Amino acid sequence: MTSYRADITTVARAAGVSPATVSRVLNHPDLVSAPTRNRVEAAIRATGYIRNRAAQSMHGRRSATLGLVVPTVDYSIFAELVQSFNDAVAEHEFTLLLATHGYDLAAEYRVLRKLYEHRVDGIALIGLDHDADTFRLIASQDVPVVAAWSWTPDSALPCIGADNAEAGRAAAGHLLGLGHRRIALVFPPSGENDRARARYEAARASLAAAGSAPPARWSARAPYDTSQAKAVCRDLLAGPDRPSALVCGNDVIAQGAISAATALGLPIPAALSIVGIGDFPGSADTVPPLSTVAIPARQIGARAGRHLVECLADGPRAEILRERFPVELRQRGTTAPPGPA
Repeated sequence: MTSYRADITTVARAAGVSPATVSRVLNHPDLVSAPTRNRVEAAIRATGYIRNRAAQSMHGRRSATLGLVVPTVDYSIFAELVQSFNDAVAEHEFTLLLATHGYDLAAEYRVLRKLYEHRVDGIALIGLDHDADTFRLIASQDVPVVAAWSWTPDSALPCIGADNAEAGRAAAGHLLGLGHRRIALVFPPSGENDRARARYEAARASLAAAGSAPPARWSARAPYDTSQAKAVCRDLLAGPDRPSALVCGNDVIAQGAISAATALGLPIPAALSIVGIGDFPGSADTVPPLSTVAIPARQIGARAGRHLVECLADGPRAEILRERFPVELRQRGTTAPPGPA
């Protein structure tokens, strides 16, 4: 990363306008023609310019705030990570600014710009999929950033998290180990979600290697929403040719699958086994309790917070940090060997 920061004059020069015009685009865009506004906005993206919303503060002082950007605060997907991250940084008197982007990476870029405008001292993001504009923006700012939740050995950003491919293999391997061969996959769209994509691809590869690759009709897509997942799983399970087990992309989808099976009168696990990924709060309290692959969210969140604090205390690291946390299969009441055909 570079310590250079573009200013309003840099943007004006790149856009071929005056600094006053750039200021109008930022503060009163309705007063600027669309072509000029588009040219200035393109220059802002290209230069990585961030206006200082904390300009009234003393020059050079830290804001004592850290940003955490998560896809959603619905359900409990990231609840433990957010709490443990906050607890870790609060010990060092940092305040957390929390933002969401709704699994929309273009929205994530806009949220990230807002955090930089407020001069946060460090930022944690979820996962490794981000827009090219986001990567350029991060590179233009002298602010430590860490990607939490996901781990790969060649990540572009420092990362602290789990190997999501390992989680997908563990979920599929659990059902295969119980003797299931008619296994369906229910996962969210993964175009902008590296966690879901890695889990899905690894689970499908594991099934294919065992000679149990699911047919197209058994590869369903459902968002991280219990009611919508229930509808998708109900359609999947309603016909006579149904699977004996489901691998679900996370516990929210798995809870929707449990609800769908119950509505159809399919006893779990006698007629249908279900495994999730995540082990979110409440997953052990479903009826029956959900078998799932645990992602150590609390440990990941706490470590990501401590990492940013360490970067601010010690300066940037010579090597990029990539820290992996193990996943763990937790068998409960939703999985068992297949019953009679």
